[in-house]
This record gives sequence, C-alpha cells and structure tokens, in this order.
Amino acid sequence: MPQTQITVEPNQSLVSITREFDAPLDAVVRAHLDPDLVAQWWGPRSVEITIERYEVRDGGRWRVVHRDADGEFAFYGVFHGEPSADGIVQTFQYEGSPPSLQALMFEEREGRTIVRTTAAFLSVEARDAMVEAGMASGVTEGYERLDELLGRLGGPSIKTRHD
Repeated sequence: MPQTQITVEPNQSLVSITREFDAPLDAVVRAHLDPDLVAQWWGPRSVEITIERYEVRDGGRWRVVHRDADGEFAFYGVFHGEPSADGIVQTFQYEGSPPSLQALMFEEREGRTIVRTTAAFLSVEARDAMVEAGMASGVTEGYERLDELLGRLGGPSIKTRHD
C-alpha cells in the first residue's frame, strides 16, 4: 500500500503532504469533489462523517462534521478558484483554530495519480497545534480509506447518486 508522506519543516508554517493512488486522475479528482464520495473516506474510521455543505465552485463553502463517542467536531472552509483536475485551492479550518490555505495538485503517471497538498498556516504555532492535534493520523487514515474506495469503485467508472 502506498505511504502518505507528510513533511513538517522546522521554523516554517507549511505542511506538505504527498500520496500516490493506484487510480486514474479523473477518479481521484472526482473522489475529492463529490460530497457523496468525500463522506466515504474523509477522516478516521472511528468517526461518523456528515457533509453539511459542499459547494464545489469558486467561493463555495464546505463544512464536514465528525462525530464519535466524545462528541462532535467540524472542519470548514471556502473554495478559491474553480476546483478541478488542475487543482483545488481552499481554506481549511478546524473549528476553534486558525485557518490554513491549502493547495491540492494532481498529477497522473501511467494510470496512477499523485496528490500533492501544501498547507500554509498563519504561524508556526498554528501549524504545530494542528500537527499536535493528530493531523498526520487523520490524513493518513483518510487516504488509506480513499485508496480502498477507489479500489472498490473501479477507478474511472465511479458511480454516485448524481450520475
């Protein structure tokens, strides 16, 4: 199984995340943009995921809620520019913490897709707080789940209720 690479450089307010998926570009992008699919992989297995809002357009807002035995916590943001295979730029905020600006870039190589994410935080302290809150385990487990979803759905023939 591919590994999720997370880079956190000292004294920089950035986090870089790279993951390769054994699926074509269009399937990976669709899994990032279709709320029905996002709800199936975004975050750890231990939480129930609800997509409260997912407006995939320039200026569109999104809000994803996780629920577990300890309660409810949410993430939210705004898409900047038109989300597409050319990339996704969005603000990303865990409720009660400062926002970050994230850029996701997709690259297809021989039927596989590499997703590269750069998250820019307002400060090193804000970045460190997100890292200490378990960002790495949430991202890693979410991408493992995405890998499984892409395998189950057969890459480019992914079907949802929107088809």
